[in-house]
Amino acid sequence: MLSSVLFATVLAAVAVRADPNPSEPGPGSVYNEGSTCHIAWDADTSGAWKVMNIELMSGSNIAMNHITTVATVDGTNASNATLDYPCPEVTPNSAIYFYQFTSPSSTLTYWTTRFAIADASGKTTDPANPTQPSGDAIPWGTGALVDPSLAVPAPAKGTNATSSAVSASGAASSSPAAASAPSVSAPSSSAAGTSSKAASSSGSATSLVTTPRSSAAASTSSANTTGASAASGAAALSLDSRLTQAVATLGVVAAAFAALL
Repeated sequence: MLSSVLFATVLAAVAVRADPNPSEPGPGSVYNEGSTCHIAWDADTSGAWKVMNIELMSGSNIAMNHITTVATVDGTNASNATLDYPCPEVTPNSAIYFYQFTSPSSTLTYWTTRFAIADASGKTTDPANPTQPSGDAIPWGTGALVDPSLAVPAPAKGTNATSSAVSASGAASSSPAAASAPSVSAPSSSAAGTSSKAASSSGSATSLVTTPRSSAAASTSSANTTGASAASGAAALSLDSRLTQAVATLGVVAAAFAALL
């Protein structure tokens, strides 16, 4: 009886733990340079992700490369779990980009699915690589800002990204300091979320790290379209990540149960 109670307690503890879950961009999403790039996530309910860094990334699943730091936000604020910012000028314009979520208070790392940043007219090219180094049929490529000097470095150990920053409501603000840096190992896949929450800009703790435009780009509306290769690759990333998380959770539960026997 006691073993059953303890086992149930372990399961409850595992269930209660809920870090932020990136949900947008989703599979096949396309955003034009100069339009609005949209990011969404389910808020962290554990309270650990008060400081959450969001970085624009590209590369393969085992060799990701940082392009720029987009923002530092409060990942625990369920009323402000989205972020909109001007899509930067990148090269190439392809479905090879994704966002990375980290916190100096957590050793975990989360990712969105890959999405495309098109040119101002909506044109894109195919990813340079049709398969991952592992052989998985997930297209990828290496991207960069058209003007690399505009890139905001990855958050340094013990701090968050610091730069000219604006909040979600447009007011000037600065990125808060962090106590420690995360220890993150390279993952095998990028994770996709399944749902999003509505955002409120009032009382926002979001600090958006702005990247100036290197030229006057047309403000076109972002287009969400579905490409077959991008969607299938994103879905595979999501499945791999979910299976990894499930296996990790079962491992914790199994270890606790074995200790009770």
